[in-house]
Amino acid sequence: MIDYYLIRPLLAGLLLLSAMSLQAGPKIESWFTGNGARVMFVHAPELPMVDIELVFDAGAARDGEAGGLALLTNALLSDGAGEWDADQIAERLEGVGAEIDSGAGRDMAWLSVRTLTEPGPLAKAVETLAGIAGTPRFRQADFERNRKAMLVSLSQGKQSPSTVAAKAFFKALYGDHPYAGYRGGTSESLAAISTGEVRAFYQRYYVARNAVVAIIGAVDRHRAEQLAEQVTAQLSPGEHTQPPPVVDSLKSAQEVVLSFPSSQTHILMGQPGVYRGDPDYFPLYVGNHILGGSGLVSLLNEEIREKRGLSYSTYSYFSPMRRRGPFIIGAQTQNARSGETLKVVRETLQRYIDKGPDEAELQAAKQNITGGFPLRIAGNSKIMGYLAVLGFYDQPLDYLDTFVDRVNRVTREQIRDAFARRVDPARFVTVVVGNGEKAQSDH
Repeated sequence: MIDYYLIRPLLAGLLLLSAMSLQAGPKIESWFTGNGARVMFVHAPELPMVDIELVFDAGAARDGEAGGLALLTNALLSDGAGEWDADQIAERLEGVGAEIDSGAGRDMAWLSVRTLTEPGPLAKAVETLAGIAGTPRFRQADFERNRKAMLVSLSQGKQSPSTVAAKAFFKALYGDHPYAGYRGGTSESLAAISTGEVRAFYQRYYVARNAVVAIIGAVDRHRAEQLAEQVTAQLSPGEHTQPPPVVDSLKSAQEVVLSFPSSQTHILMGQPGVYRGDPDYFPLYVGNHILGGSGLVSLLNEEIREKRGLSYSTYSYFSPMRRRGPFIIGAQTQNARSGETLKVVRETLQRYIDKGPDEAELQAAKQNITGGFPLRIAGNSKIMGYLAVLGFYDQPLDYLDTFVDRVNRVTREQIRDAFARRVDPARFVTVVVGNGEKAQSDH
């Protein structure tokens, strides 16, 4: 019989070594396919599975005047490709236990598959993914069905105060910039889109030089090279898309108050924040962890929830994108207390900008971030997310290796300096969505 109390110190030591090795990050390799797609690869032999993701610079920022075009195009890819209709695609994947996923955000759109590495299932899954990416049908019936589903989603979104607030926030924050639009479009923009526009969008953006292939699993480098060539073989080389326009700083504050029949008022406030690779990212990231990014122990939550009971939760975060993504502070509160909540948020933020964190807060934040880091890269699906982002935004291959060290090097002075330069409450967009009369009369 094994004495657990005798081996517990050994187990603790092994777990510590495991955490330390995870903090070092997985080994990332990168190269280009013959037709120009960038490949990001991690060898992970622990499970007989492989994940493959195709990421395209084909997000909603490329919609132009046709709001919803990127999302609609992406949704149609798996509804028919080559000789297969949607049911046949589903049967092919289900027959080998493979799973497919797709989607589109503001910057990127993606297609992915998870499959076993056994030769038969792997071959069928890769063939299917390559066909979906390279030979979509875009049939009129599928087009109409997906457009109808998107219209239904838009209608449902009008019943959600959080969705209404988010749409208004991005519109006010980005104005005429491509980031301003809602990825689901509008009923007017969807009605105007044609299958010809979908085909043109696909031909422009779903090309190899506009793509990143992320691979992680129990395959070696040679096999990964073969897989990358296979899944991109039917893509035209094309050209890499130019970045969206630079995001300008806001010139003045703007407040948007929208009446909504809800018992809670939804508040969003913020400004353009950071981009991927921003030199201020780590001071702002660590600093925001203290301000509102660490859940119940953050300063905002302490002031708003714990001391005053104004909101069940409040939060803040930086969302870096190709260009400056938003810095957002959010809260939900009773309609009658929205003004008080806004006042406390503004006071807490200004005090933090003026004084910065104290040493105890900084050390606690570093320990929380670095202590949780192993769990953030524990598992192929989590590493896949990093691979796709690092490749898409052309970040250094050692990003995960250096993450913990870069967090630990952040100082109080760097945080205070970065917040003073980059966060200006006097030019914030503030969106308040709730019971209109009570919300407006209270602030």
